[in-house]
Amino acid sequence: MEKQKVLIIDDDENICRILKDYFEYEGYEVAVAHSGNEGLEKIKQEKPHVIILDIMLPEVDGWDICQRLRPADDIPIIMLSAKDKDTDRITGLELGADDYVTKPFSPKEVVARVKALLRRTRQEKEESMIEFPDLKLNKEERSVQVNSREVGLTPKEFELFWLLASSPRQVFQRDMLLEMIWGYSFLGDSRTLDTHIKSLRNKLGKPARDYIKTVWGVGYKFEVSKDA
Repeated sequence: MEKQKVLIIDDDENICRILKDYFEYEGYEVAVAHSGNEGLEKIKQEKPHVIILDIMLPEVDGWDICQRLRPADDIPIIMLSAKDKDTDRITGLELGADDYVTKPFSPKEVVARVKALLRRTRQEKEESMIEFPDLKLNKEERSVQVNSREVGLTPKEFELFWLLASSPRQVFQRDMLLEMIWGYSFLGDSRTLDTHIKSLRNKLGKPARDYIKTVWGVGYKFEVSKDA
């Protein structure tokens, strides 16, 4: 399994050394930068899983680095600061930091916060993926693969398929699906739903098309069965 990489950006070499020792002891790979410009370069080179970022840095400060990374990059960021004012903490979070630690701090606490942050990030990513042996849905990319074959769906087809697949075996009434995907103006127009289901099945092909089950007189559900 690939080691998770931590990038520490802080001009205090002693802090970097201590944190590096603690993280390496916990099995992380660690990269270090001592200035803002070096930090920005290391972010491109190292592609870290998490960044520990000091606010007061030479050349480019932590506020600016955080602002440059967001919203295009979602690397988790923990900001370090000697300032413990609420306004500084709020500023950091508003700029896109995920957590904020004031100096002096316990290295064990920083490691614990990184673990919690990476665990939460991993859970969020898992929630954006639905996988079965022959089917993959990616909510962030809005992509669907059946047996490694990319399936092109319209936005509404994807929303409909994601909703069904994210709640296996749950029966969705027609009106409920129309309301959740199209809005109130489409209530009662079941032909819209049926047309999209038919198109979905045609595009998905075997075996995924058979995962969309018709519940006669009620609506539809998603179910992966052995005889599908």
